[in-house]
Amino acid sequence: MTSRTPAERRQQVQALPPVPDADAAVIAAFLDATWAESGLARPSLDSYRRDLEGFARWRNGAHGGLAQADRAALFDYFAWRTREGYSPRSNARLLSSLRAFFAHRLRRGDRGDDPTALLDPPKLPRSLPKALAESEIDALLAAPLTDTPEGLRDRAMLELMYAAGLRVSELVNLPATAVNLRQGVIRVTGKGSKERLVPLGEESQHWLETYLAQARPALANKRSLAALFLTPRGEAPSRQQFWTLVKRYAAVAGIDPVRISPHGLRHSFATHLLNRGADLRALQLLLGHSSLSTTQIYTLVAREHLKQLHGKHHPRA
Repeated sequence: MTSRTPAERRQQVQALPPVPDADAAVIAAFLDATWAESGLARPSLDSYRRDLEGFARWRNGAHGGLAQADRAALFDYFAWRTREGYSPRSNARLLSSLRAFFAHRLRRGDRGDDPTALLDPPKLPRSLPKALAESEIDALLAAPLTDTPEGLRDRAMLELMYAAGLRVSELVNLPATAVNLRQGVIRVTGKGSKERLVPLGEESQHWLETYLAQARPALANKRSLAALFLTPRGEAPSRQQFWTLVKRYAAVAGIDPVRISPHGLRHSFATHLLNRGADLRALQLLLGHSSLSTTQIYTLVAREHLKQLHGKHHPRA
């Protein structure tokens, strides 16, 4: 298997031919129909688009292009991706996108078979979510200097993400109208456009109030803007921008940036709640998981924590 960095793989993909017009048309029709039928959120539709366009570019119109691809073509594409070092998780997501696309074609009668039917999903390594210690969270949240509008914004963002267990996309896309300081809750739109109410907590509410009173007006510069958190240009920060600031503040807090990611704050939120006795179904509602089985992974993290405590402190461990 070729060992390529993500940057090298992006360069290789950029060198592929553009999406053929016929494939672009069937992809657009599929996305429009999927949005109308299922109401999928924009990030999910964008993920489908990237996966399907990647296959279409690799296939480059051969033998009827994307819409007429058979099982052998899919095998060849997955084999190519494996050689190029794409992860099993990335290939599993691609297979999910292809299954949705060909199921749609089958329902419409545009073809009589589903080439993904006998494809097995790649085996995914079971990795436990990586949570920070509570002392590390304290250091990370205290890292931003709050004497500037950007520093106040960053402190409020970090506090809110940890207090509410938000996904990165949920955090950066929050509208200002989602916050109800009087009731101490925020309304979050998660995957599948599902909404949930999440309590803020006293510390997070304090920093949100301070940000809204002192920092956001300076960043908005008298403009009427929808996003809750703003950059100096008056835009909502991107996921990549938030990733960068989390890594920067981790270094300031004395935490190895390799050990942390924006999603790590969400993992820490869930793990710390379970360690302190939270109910699993309540945690499911707070995280916005559609299935309890997704939430149960955090019980394994809590169990590992208990085993470490036992091994460290029990006289006969």
